[in-house]
Amino acid sequence: MFDAIALQTEPVAAWTALAPALLLGLTGLVLLGIDTVSPKETSNTLLAGVSAAGSLLAFGVAAWFLVAGTGQVRTGGAISLYGDTLVVDGMSLFFTLIFTIVTAMVAVASYDYLREQSHRAEFYSLVLFAATGMTMMSMANSLATVFISLELASLPSYALVAFLKKNRGSVEAGLKYFLIGSVSSGVMVFGISLVYAVTGSLVLGDVAAAIGDTEMAGVLGMGVLMIVGGVAYKTASVPFHFWAPEAYEGAPAPISAFLSSASKAAGFAVAFRVFVEAFPLGAIPAGVDWVLAFQVLAVVTMTLGNFAAATQENVKRMLAYSSIGHAGYALIGLAALTAGGPNASVLGASMAHLLVYGFMNTGAFLFIALVEHWGVGRTFEDYNGLASTAPIAAVAMTVFMFSLAGLPPFGGFLSKYALFFSAIEAGFWWLAAVGAINSALSLFYYSRVVKAMWIESPAEDFEITSRPVGLYAAVLFAGLATLLLLPAFGPVIETAQAVAAALF
Repeated sequence: MFDAIALQTEPVAAWTALAPALLLGLTGLVLLGIDTVSPKETSNTLLAGVSAAGSLLAFGVAAWFLVAGTGQVRTGGAISLYGDTLVVDGMSLFFTLIFTIVTAMVAVASYDYLREQSHRAEFYSLVLFAATGMTMMSMANSLATVFISLELASLPSYALVAFLKKNRGSVEAGLKYFLIGSVSSGVMVFGISLVYAVTGSLVLGDVAAAIGDTEMAGVLGMGVLMIVGGVAYKTASVPFHFWAPEAYEGAPAPISAFLSSASKAAGFAVAFRVFVEAFPLGAIPAGVDWVLAFQVLAVVTMTLGNFAAATQENVKRMLAYSSIGHAGYALIGLAALTAGGPNASVLGASMAHLLVYGFMNTGAFLFIALVEHWGVGRTFEDYNGLASTAPIAAVAMTVFMFSLAGLPPFGGFLSKYALFFSAIEAGFWWLAAVGAINSALSLFYYSRVVKAMWIESPAEDFEITSRPVGLYAAVLFAGLATLLLLPAFGPVIETAQAVAAALF
């Protein structure tokens, strides 16, 4: 188990606490070093293997830290580093598990996707650097480190979206993502400056201590609202969602999986820590009601996301709008918080849903990468009869679709059930009702994919000429994990709620 005092006083132990993030960053540097030594002879197998190994090693370290430190986490233990600007606690480790396992799946899947591409080492290293930034986002305990880690995650993501330089759609998507991201970063950093002007500090705990007796509640409210906007952009929440469908459709499919799962989870990691610790409900001045803002965002995001997804004919765009709808579900974790309510239960349920979502959504996008590898189009009609030629992959995609819709016996059913039930416990039955209605609507467009694969007849004879090992392995692993999370959901939700309780 972690010894918090020892880790705070021994420099070597402090580096140990940051091991998951350091492993990801060092793996990215190693990839660049390998490519520098022999740029023309570097094996794609070696690059993908090193990327996956580094990600899995970081996952293993984070899991070991979380399990070994369970007792301390349950009592609110945390390891503060570098003047309280970073904190390693149960929540940061929980989210690190999401980032690292998604990164590993994307690395394995990219082995086949990048076979004919150049600059493969740069691709893998950018993925690892983005994952490093996401891990730092979950550890950020200061508004300054929040912004720096956010940019560390965002800048590689812009390049990854535009990676297919000869593809106009990819380049255009990367440019739109960069421009909108730059504006949202400016808005967020301006909000941070307003909070600093009111409180005189950027460390979250000091901000919370200073806001109670401030006479500049209006300035504080404007700063909080701008930070809400920055978080909404990172999580692709309405009305800051416009970049998501374009970026996800234009980007390489493995990057669409990476951004819609890991990047979204990183945005929520920042939101949970910043608003719970810096702007606690018991200390925030009257009139600065960020819970109301997240309630509006949750309802509008899940509703617009699902209705927009239902109108799509392109499967990849459908999944993009579906991911917006799932951001609305996860926002319930903040929208249902109350002073003295079952906040750990609500926030923990949202975290557990993000973990399950990381597997099922990543798997769905990687399935799209698989069919793109076969030369299949992106419309629902192009998927007609796909199960007859690729039954195993079609079974995995069926699991992802039904799990995303929240049907039993898949992991998505229990994660949504826990999320909606916790909202009802907190007194927000109407939030749960809106979520349940939208979840029922989502069954319409998710089942269209299943219907096309299993029931419809293909328009023309189609023969699979290759069985890409990496893509198949990543898709099947995600499908198996989605199934196994049903019996394993008890420990997952217990862990999530335990680490969420430490924030309060």
